Amino acid sequence: MAWLRSGTLLAGALLLASCGSGGDTPGAATPAEARALNDAAAMLDANSVDMNAVSANETEEEAQ
Repeated sequence: MAWLRSGTLLAGALLLASCGSGGDTPGAATPAEARALNDAAAMLDANSVDMNAVSANETEEEAQ
């Protein structure tokens, strides 16, 4: 009878542990998606224009 009680407690503990959060947040990006997003952001940063450079060019053109 004692083994039945301990077996039931063990099964209950295992079921409770399996219900725990695995760290997955619904809607969160997977590691592969996060890498792809970082790569895309790096490409956008490399192709971006500094707003100060644009402003400086406009004032130089107006002065001419």
